[in-house]
Amino acid sequence: MDLATRILIVDDDPGIRNLMSSFLDKHGYHTDTACDPIEMRALLAQHRFDLIVLDVMMPREDGLTALRDLQRDDAPPVIMLSAVGTDVDRIVGLEMGADDYLAKPCNPRELLARIRTVLRRRGGKAAGQDGSEPASAEERRFSGWRMHMGVRTLHNPAGEHVPLSDSEFRLLRAFVEHPRRVLTRDQLLDYSGGADNEVYDRAIDVQVSRLRRKLGAGGGQDLIRTVRNEGYMFFPVVE
Repeated sequence: MDLATRILIVDDDPGIRNLMSSFLDKHGYHTDTACDPIEMRALLAQHRFDLIVLDVMMPREDGLTALRDLQRDDAPPVIMLSAVGTDVDRIVGLEMGADDYLAKPCNPRELLARIRTVLRRRGGKAAGQDGSEPASAEERRFSGWRMHMGVRTLHNPAGEHVPLSDSEFRLLRAFVEHPRRVLTRDQLLDYSGGADNEVYDRAIDVQVSRLRRKLGAGGGQDLIRTVRNEGYMFFPVVE
């Protein structure tokens, strides 16, 4: 699994920290936890994080005070969590620089959706967790196929153009950018930018089936493999 996206969870409640950490780990993210802003700063000095989930109500130092230290240009985006979910508290948090604000207790699925949205908005991490987009003229090759990222075209080994829908191209790009790795359905939704359009994870199965038919038409042999109970793997070597 691709654990390139690193999330820091800051909360004084160990039960909440463990619950959120376990849930996000299962959905393809690497998570670290801190019990307070002091520990948060120590971890920030050691590692680069892509997003921070920060509780407001903590005993030694509150989250809003800690948020002031996260307003430099290179600081990761922040999602605030608070048991006090009034409009005033939410507005204060957002005005102080938080990227999003959730009331506790929150549904882990909602937190996951907010994380994906913030990462996409902050630089496309959810669309590709390595944080980079290929150059407009860049070409990728695999098993004789040629894929042009900028002009969004695909040619089979015979040199014939294979038309792809927008969702098919995004899904293939996700596979090509993460070859020979097992990708869960949630990761594929993230990478292909389809989380806003497809509510159910199983919708990926339909898209993969359609993409396989397109690749099979050009002589592709088992390019996308199913990994039972886990997801899919794009098997070819990508150049």
